[in-house]
Amino acid sequence: MTTSLGRPPRRMPGWAKAVCALVLVLAVLFAGIRLAVLPGIKDLFGTESHDRSGPALLRSVRDMSRYDAASGNFQVVVDLEKDAKYLPDAVRGTRTLYVGAGTVDAYVDLGQVGDKDVTVDGDRSTATLRLPHARLGTPALDADRSYAVSKQRGLLDRLGDLFSDNPNGEQAVQKLAVKHIGEAARDSGLTARAETNTTDMLQGLLKSLGFTEVHVTYGT
Repeated sequence: MTTSLGRPPRRMPGWAKAVCALVLVLAVLFAGIRLAVLPGIKDLFGTESHDRSGPALLRSVRDMSRYDAASGNFQVVVDLEKDAKYLPDAVRGTRTLYVGAGTVDAYVDLGQVGDKDVTVDGDRSTATLRLPHARLGTPALDADRSYAVSKQRGLLDRLGDLFSDNPNGEQAVQKLAVKHIGEAARDSGLTARAETNTTDMLQGLLKSLGFTEVHVTYGT
């Protein structure tokens, strides 16, 4: 039988039917995964994480002689914008709003205390100690409490992310967060609190050893 144009109808080859059937089955499976309408389908095609990291290696050991006397928790909102000189932001430019949370420790380095910095009277009832001023440690950013609120990138920056080893990297805002947290720690009076706590600790320790008076000063 022929059509009105005199040509027999073309039939779909067998291999094409097989391809169409496979595509249809895959489409149904992926739709089931996304919509969770097929029982157990997520367990069947779900992803698993495997930690294949090697063992941690001890590279060095350093003796610690400092007394960590105070610790401050800080949070800062970093708003970093980078613009191109002659291009609109939609083409080239980034803006990241980042919440950085971290801690800074204040410590007294007892390793700098020499024999001349400690005096004890004859009957061992009074002790006088001269210690170096408290210092601030390096700010430590808390990854669990730090996060990007929003990221805006121009078209060229988005294309660059496709060829980057670390797309959407946050190193710049993290460094700024650490910098601002360190500045806040310097203005917070944390070192003064550390010296007060160190004094209280040493007075309690030495008085438990029989001293009735303990005087602690700071500075060279």
